[in-house]
Amino acid sequence: MVEPYLFPVSYRGEYFLRVGSTSQTLKGAALNRFLLKRQGLHWDVLPLPGLPVSMLNQAAIEKFRRQALQSRRIQSEMSADSIENLLDKLHLFDGKLLKRAAALLFFDDPERFVTDAFIKIGYFENNVDLRYQDEVHGNLFQQLEKTVEILQTKYLKAWISYQGLQRIETLCPPEIALREALLNAVAHKDYGSGSPIQISVYPDRLMIWNSSQLLPDQNLAALLKKHSSQPFNPDIANAFFRAGMVELWGRGIDKMIESCRAEEMPEPQFSIEPSGFWVTFRFAGDQTTTSKTTSKTTARLKRNYSEFSQISA
Repeated sequence: MVEPYLFPVSYRGEYFLRVGSTSQTLKGAALNRFLLKRQGLHWDVLPLPGLPVSMLNQAAIEKFRRQALQSRRIQSEMSADSIENLLDKLHLFDGKLLKRAAALLFFDDPERFVTDAFIKIGYFENNVDLRYQDEVHGNLFQQLEKTVEILQTKYLKAWISYQGLQRIETLCPPEIALREALLNAVAHKDYGSGSPIQISVYPDRLMIWNSSQLLPDQNLAALLKKHSSQPFNPDIANAFFRAGMVELWGRGIDKMIESCRAEEMPEPQFSIEPSGFWVTFRFAGDQTTTSKTTSKTTARLKRNYSEFSQISA
C-alpha cells in the first residue's frame, strides 16, 4: 500500500501526484505551476526572449505613467525617466530580457506569446443557446477598458428610475463591482492554462470565470474573510497598483459585496472548481433571488423602478 503524500514525487523524469487511490502524472499547465512554485517563481516573472522594448506600445506606457503619477504611486522624478528605466523600476526586466508581464501589460498583441491572453464574452438564453459573442484583444489595460465598454453598451441592462424629471440609470451589477471582478480575473488568471477569461451573460445573471489557482492554504471561506493579498501574477498586480487601479490589500471581494449592498442589489456569489474561479452577479429584480433580498430592497424596486431597458451606446 502506498502512503498518501501531499506533494508530487519525481520518478524517472516524471512527476506523480497521489489523488485518492490512484497516482496521476503531472503534465502541461499543472506541471509548469508545480515547477515554478518549487523555484519560488510566478508565471509572469519569467523572461520572454524575442520581445524588445521597441515593440511595446509607447503610448500605452505613457498613459500608464500619467495614471501612476496622478495616483502618486510612483516617484515624481520618474516622470522624466526613459521608458527603459521606467520598466526597470517596475521590475519588468529579468537581466536584459523583458518579462512575460511586460508583454501582457504593454504589447498590443500578447497572444503572439501567450495564446489565451484575451477575454471572451457571450450572451446566452440558457446553457445551450448562445445568441451572440465578442472577443476582446490587446494588452491588459486595453482589454479591461474595452470589456467594460462592451458589457455596458451591448450586454447589460439598467434599472430606470426617476427623481422628478431626471432619469437615472442604475447598472446591474454596479460598475465598481464589475470592474473589481474583471481586475481580479485578469490579475489572478493562470496565463499558462490555455484558456481565456470567459464572461457569460444570461437574462438573470452575469458570470465571470478565470483559470486562477488558489494557494494550498486558501479556500473560499478564507477569501470571504479578512485575508492578505497574494496575487497569482505579482508583477501584473503591481502595475495595476501603480496605476491606481487596485489596492493590493486583499479587499477585492469585499469591495464587490459592499458596492452591491450599497445599490441594494443581490450580493455576488463565488465558487471554486479544479479548473478555475467563478464570480456570479444576479441581476436586481430576478425572481430566483427575490427571497435573498430584504423587504426594504423589494419595496425600493417596486417604488422606484418603472421600466427595464437595455443600455445603448
